[in-house]
Amino acid sequence: MYMIHTILNVVVPVVSILLLVVLVPAIWLFNLLRFCFKSIYPEELSGKVILITGASSGIGEHLAIEFAKEGACLALVARREKELNMVAQMAKSMGSPDVIVIPADVSKVEDCKNFVDQTIKHFGRMDYFVSNAAISTFGLFEDQTCVTRHASVMDVNFWGAVYTTHFVLPHLRRSMGKIIAICSTGSWFATPRVSIYNASKAAALSFFETLRIEVGSDVGITVITPGMVETSLVSDEWVQELCPHDISYRNPYNIYIRGAFM
Repeated sequence: MYMIHTILNVVVPVVSILLLVVLVPAIWLFNLLRFCFKSIYPEELSGKVILITGASSGIGEHLAIEFAKEGACLALVARREKELNMVAQMAKSMGSPDVIVIPADVSKVEDCKNFVDQTIKHFGRMDYFVSNAAISTFGLFEDQTCVTRHASVMDVNFWGAVYTTHFVLPHLRRSMGKIIAICSTGSWFATPRVSIYNASKAAALSFFETLRIEVGSDVGITVITPGMVETSLVSDEWVQELCPHDISYRNPYNIYIRGAFM
């Protein structure tokens, strides 16, 4: 028994050190090569099933069109059914083989479960989830007369992302899929007059970055933090109050080009 303990005390540390010396660099090199490969060779989206929230306008609409051009199947979610149907028609004309429209409010947990279930029922699988739905209030915090309005921003921008992610994760694990979370530079840069919006995006950013560690390599998570993007969420009056000088908008197309599938 003494000899066994002695051998274990000598052998186990040596073997452990050797494994660390060999395996850690090998794993690091493998991940580096995989990242480089994905960066060089675009991912094939033809036939993939992509769920997009906030798909009736802005970034969500544009992503739907770009994914349609790649031949992806789409599940489009937003509150405005008329606008959703228009986006769906454009997506079909651009090459998407199958598009479903699901009017829903992401701030309601039952709606989130329902549109995820409908997506799986229709397509039988899910490969990507684009968390894009967002709203905002504008103005100095102390000038806000209705404090309860702030809750709706958190409900959509943060809880809507959390609820939907909860329901899509089991399906994405099975398909080794990916989450693309559209956050904002406001999540890490203090832009005045949009304090609650920034807080909601900071919460979402922290959530997805933490979740990335929890799920490991089973589900890829990409967080995109664009600056000012030309969408209905950002009006000219809003921008002029925030920054009276000329600014450059980002076209939603840049969100697609600059890393949605890196």
